[in-house]
Amino acid sequence: MWMLLDVGNTRIKWMLHNGEAVVARGSSLHGDIDLLEREWAQLPRPERMVGCNVAGETIAHSIELLAREWRIEPLWLRPQLEQGGVRNRYRQPLQLGADRWAALIAARHLISGNCVVACAGTALTVDALTADGDFLGGIIAPGFRLMREALAGGTADLGLNHGRFAAFPDNTADAIHSGAVQALVGAVSRMADEMRLAGHETNICILSGGDAHLLRPHLNMKVLLVDNLVLEGLLRVVRE
Repeated sequence: MWMLLDVGNTRIKWMLHNGEAVVARGSSLHGDIDLLEREWAQLPRPERMVGCNVAGETIAHSIELLAREWRIEPLWLRPQLEQGGVRNRYRQPLQLGADRWAALIAARHLISGNCVVACAGTALTVDALTADGDFLGGIIAPGFRLMREALAGGTADLGLNHGRFAAFPDNTADAIHSGAVQALVGAVSRMADEMRLAGHETNICILSGGDAHLLRPHLNMKVLLVDNLVLEGLLRVVRE
């Protein structure tokens, strides 16, 4: 039994897997450690705990304290030069976020060809992965909510009214919503363009994250939607 953790900027996503199927899964905000403790108390004891953490040492310590109840110690994934069929071409490989590394490993096993790997959460990450398993590099941009909050905080009159997507928005709320979506979609599309220009023709995006549903209808390419690409990557790491 394996407990897999994706500790992101906002939430802790987890999955308990028995090697053949998912036993349980859930998520909680960073401030809901008590809720996490209550949920985990109802679960069978895992033999291993493996996770990605991009939220810092404080939240990692809180999870490590919970893991002691099961008499196990979390293993936090670190990027490698090569792992799970992926070669890390980052200039300083250890600087790559562990969540991006796990997502790339998952993508490598889902798609055999060139692909764009995009995770739309608090931040948007868009990475380039070749058919040979080379991670060429990628970009990080503010996510949908960060974009909206930045506009609301940096302007006098825009506010945070909820809008909807429109090709030609005719009100401010829709203009902000549509602008953020278009910016995110544009970032993904531009990465596909850059891959083509570099000789890595691709027309598919592996898409994950809490805001993936906002981008999917507007991407002009094939989309493989994965509920949590990071957890799928961790599962591959544990199995190997």
